[in-house]
Amino acid sequence: MSEQVKGQRQGPEEKRLQGHWLLAKMGKKVLRPGGMEMTSALLTEAAPQAEDDIVEYGPGVGRTAQILLSVQPRSYTAVDPNLEAAAELAAVISPHPQARRITADAADTGLAAESVTLVVGEAMLTMQSESDKLRVMRESLRILKPGGRYVIHELAFTPDHVSPARIEEVSRELARTIKVGARPLTCAHWRELLESAGFEVCYEWQNPMALLRPARLIKDEGPLTFLKFAANVLRNPAARERVGAMRKVFNRNRDNLCAVGFVVRKPI
Repeated sequence: MSEQVKGQRQGPEEKRLQGHWLLAKMGKKVLRPGGMEMTSALLTEAAPQAEDDIVEYGPGVGRTAQILLSVQPRSYTAVDPNLEAAAELAAVISPHPQARRITADAADTGLAAESVTLVVGEAMLTMQSESDKLRVMRESLRILKPGGRYVIHELAFTPDHVSPARIEEVSRELARTIKVGARPLTCAHWRELLESAGFEVCYEWQNPMALLRPARLIKDEGPLTFLKFAANVLRNPAARERVGAMRKVFNRNRDNLCAVGFVVRKPI
């Protein structure tokens, strides 16, 4: 047997992919912890309009972008340092001449100060350290015009008085399973961080973290896409093992995990 090349990755890609990209590869379109129900509630509160200049961080395959672009905003800019879903996003935004994608970090967008009116970021701050969460929030404040809105939709620990030891335990288990550092905060801590960045909190909403429960899958994806996703997972042994492990971790820790969303404003 030939010697394994040093550093060569072995085994199927499905064993190495970060959890959200694995789900996307299997055909899942909604990759937000609170599902489309929470996204819809937050966007209803933020009320995107045709006069808006919108920035979306980490748009993924473009599910939220579809909603934002449906109001025909003055401009839409997707900010993403990764290229994994660039083709899927391009298919969503290409019919809209006012829409573009830039390769940049949410903490350093390169966009002009006070140049946008609505910023949306979903399921991307959770993966970052607290200092980096704050950097993204402050960059959002910088690029927003006074009175501009910022929407976040993230994973949270519940209840607010959950012990630090329990937070550390669940965080380690999540990171091992989804293969990316997961650093949720309690809902109260998310609120405090937004306020410390300079925002005024206008709206807060919570939803169960039910990303892989069948009822949520069907509600988010629709019956046909759900069946395609389930078939893709079942036909792929490595994916079936990973998705099953993720579901077990989510279910095992369901009493200490939830989705939380905020709509906040830059003071006038």
